[in-house]
Amino acid sequence: MRLPSDLAPGSLPIEATVPVPSGNRVLRVYGDESGWHQSESEPGVFTDEHPLRYVIGSGTNGLSFAVERDRYLFQAPLSFYAKTGKWDLSPGYQLADLGFSRPIAAECALCHSGRPQSVEKRNGEYREPPFRELAIGCENCHGPGGSHVRDPKRVGLIVNPAKLPARLAEDICLNCHQGGDARVLQPGKHYTDFRPGQWLLDTVAVFKVPGTLRSNKDADLLEHHAAMKLSRCFRGSAGKLSCLTCHDPHVQPTAGEAATYFQKKCLTCHTDASCRLPLTARTARTPSDDCIGCHMPKRNVTTISHTALTNHRIPAHPDKPAPAEDSSDNTDLVLVNTPAGKKVSVPEITLLRAYAELANRNPIYQGKYVSLLERLAETQPKDAYVQAALGHKLLAEGKSQEALTHLSAGLPLEETAVNQDMAQALTNLGRAEEALPYLQMAAEREPYNAVLLKTLILQYINLHRYPEAQEQMRRYMQIFPEDSFMRSLLARVTK
Repeated sequence: MRLPSDLAPGSLPIEATVPVPSGNRVLRVYGDESGWHQSESEPGVFTDEHPLRYVIGSGTNGLSFAVERDRYLFQAPLSFYAKTGKWDLSPGYQLADLGFSRPIAAECALCHSGRPQSVEKRNGEYREPPFRELAIGCENCHGPGGSHVRDPKRVGLIVNPAKLPARLAEDICLNCHQGGDARVLQPGKHYTDFRPGQWLLDTVAVFKVPGTLRSNKDADLLEHHAAMKLSRCFRGSAGKLSCLTCHDPHVQPTAGEAATYFQKKCLTCHTDASCRLPLTARTARTPSDDCIGCHMPKRNVTTISHTALTNHRIPAHPDKPAPAEDSSDNTDLVLVNTPAGKKVSVPEITLLRAYAELANRNPIYQGKYVSLLERLAETQPKDAYVQAALGHKLLAEGKSQEALTHLSAGLPLEETAVNQDMAQALTNLGRAEEALPYLQMAAEREPYNAVLLKTLILQYINLHRYPEAQEQMRRYMQIFPEDSFMRSLLARVTK
């Protein structure tokens, strides 16, 4: 993370326009003496322009940008891609028309910056300043330095990952370099609670769907750690191979240096005779005698355009299938960040949240989610998340009165979705006036949520509170000027 003013002059094309796939609109990026800007416009209708506040990324694959609206940070719709040397739609924008309304979540900012100040339970909201330290710095890997400054002679206040057991040190890397299919905060935890030298599982559980159940077996973006643990190198080393065997966080070899740099790492375990390919064939390649070129090949990432990803499974042959992954004790999911040498039983609330994340993407987990929820309704009936989940399920089944009781018990979660469900249940029961405060509260928590704001506007209209509906429609159009339907509706009601 850095400021746009820190970009080297001439490092990016000064201007570009990219059409929005879903309409007659155009996205534009340009830089001038006042800084970098991006806009979305429809000729003769509107122009929505924002200064670019932060740059995200090292530039190896490319650069994305963040804009700030009030205290909220959003991804800008255009990114620069190093592979093509061009501007194009930002990651995720190929799949949805997001404009300037895709929030930068706390867990994303945590891995792309030094010390973000996200507001808990507020999607995309940050304190002022949003970052106490922009770049990934010492504290990301070595822990908070304040206590060390106050008492520099006291041992243990600063963590040296090189002196930690391999699996404990890896949790520092895994926190950002292992995505998983579901990442679930442990009860009462926030992403910023993790500290180097602690087990990551104490803060967040990282789950993977076993290979036989994966709907997309190539979806391995940020699966570096899990892939490494499946490698023959890792298994043959009896666990001695770790992230730090090959990577020094303080050293980044250039593209021209990478082959030689990592070959030396390979030769700490292997010998030159380990490779069965004739020397003449190895030296005929470019770059010459490149271990990682054969055994850690890059391939294109389907979820992010113009981007390549290194295969950390280190296969002897590119088409060699991956070995089976071990599931955790009480679930068929793979718990990636299981502490070394420990048998872990995942808390059932944590597992329920994982199933909830997976249910919409993999129908197999919908049944598992419902089954576990029904069991927890008996064993943990006072848990607010269980109650909210029961309410959501009953609401979907058309049982609004029953849902209301459970949803009321879930309100202490202070989650937008619970307020939305409360509003829907009350509206279904003909109590739309009582539903309104819950929608207002939800909109206050997520003021840039288009679907939520439209729901609030519709509620005002249904209650014949037309001045308030018009006020919200005008506010909506200030935030989402690209919405042609709302534009035409507002024009009709203000004639």
